[in-house]
Amino acid sequence: MESRIMGSTAAEIAESIRELHDHGHITAGDTLPPVRTLAERLTVNRNTVVSAYRQLVQAGIAQTHGRGGTRIVDHARTPQEGFAADSVLRDVGTGNPDPRLIPDPSSALPAVVGRPVLYGEPVIDEALEEWARAWTAHDLPDVDLRLTVTSGAVDAVERLLAQALTRDDAVALEDPCWLAGIQTARLGGYRTIPVPVDEHGMTVDGLRGAMDAGARAVICTPRAQNPTGASLTSERATALRGVLSDHPYALVIEDDHFSLLSQQPFHSIVPPGHRRFALVRSVSKFLGPDMCLAIVASDPTTADRLALRLSPGTTWVSHLLQRLAAALLADPGVRAQIDAAGRHYAQRNGAFVARVAAHRGDDATAAAASTDGLNVWVHTPVPARDVREQLMQRGWLARLGDDFALTDAASTHLRLTVHDLDDAEAERLAADVAASVTAAVSKVG
Repeated sequence: MESRIMGSTAAEIAESIRELHDHGHITAGDTLPPVRTLAERLTVNRNTVVSAYRQLVQAGIAQTHGRGGTRIVDHARTPQEGFAADSVLRDVGTGNPDPRLIPDPSSALPAVVGRPVLYGEPVIDEALEEWARAWTAHDLPDVDLRLTVTSGAVDAVERLLAQALTRDDAVALEDPCWLAGIQTARLGGYRTIPVPVDEHGMTVDGLRGAMDAGARAVICTPRAQNPTGASLTSERATALRGVLSDHPYALVIEDDHFSLLSQQPFHSIVPPGHRRFALVRSVSKFLGPDMCLAIVASDPTTADRLALRLSPGTTWVSHLLQRLAAALLADPGVRAQIDAAGRHYAQRNGAFVARVAAHRGDDATAAAASTDGLNVWVHTPVPARDVREQLMQRGWLARLGDDFALTDAASTHLRLTVHDLDDAEAERLAADVAASVTAAVSKVG
């Protein structure tokens, strides 16, 4: 591959690689030559090759993988949340909420229809703004907050990063990390710095290392972290604020995706007086994934820049959708449904973790796995891929921890979505998980 790449400028090198890709000489998953190696062969400056690779990332042809290099994107194999297509196996890796627990919007729909909204009018619906301001101000008191509405959390994160960073800037991401976070950072051309996650969330030493390595933005999930389910304790959040207090201009994004469903309190990592921050709360987990709407509470400068990122395109999220969300969230009956759904997810997850621990004859799984969130994060003593193969033979399709990793090391975790299984199904899956672990260990041994 390397000998076929030609050019003396960044544009020529990028175009050469694109042509090789178009003609099948470079395929999905291939790693491009190291920058130094290619620069020496072409007798160009290293920055020229860096710029060429950046153009490929911007075009969606390649992704940066830190020390793993720059690779051609395999769009067909990019992990996505949701049901696996064309599988006869019982899919327990969807990451979906239970549709039976999503409130029916039918009764609220007639009330949200009103006069058309025209260009130049306020972009946030008045009722939603009033509700959201009270919601976010409660968790970020004594802060000058500005509100923005985006088309979901991923839309918010993508635009927040774009208004603050340039390509090749470093972003501190939790490791393991939610799928869309990984893809957003890589397709944006940002360098990802992994920050390990333990049972209390993002680690202090990991964040300190990322900031020392030059991270200009941090994305943190304060509770029900996806995929691990971990939530920050008050002590952990305090320690993380201490690290970030030395970096007041780093953009801190808190993705509180589980918000109203979480059984854990919210603890912010934004230090007092921090200059760049955003709290993102989408409604997709409790009002349904099709309700593509998120509230962003941020400092005034970040809010102004975020509005500029919205203005050339969507400008605003549909006021019909905003009014529907506001009507549902203001309904005591709907809020009671949401509260019950949060308790249901925690109870079903906890019961499953206990079942697996009982079948395995130890409490390692129960000690390591959180019950908050839509999934459980199950530890496997051997590479999870081996355990998943055994589970497939027993009729189950699980999600590999490898999909959520920022590094290439084989994961020893499975992420399972079990809250919609009845007791008999959950018992059978727990028994099959234990049996699959035993079979995989025996096969490796």
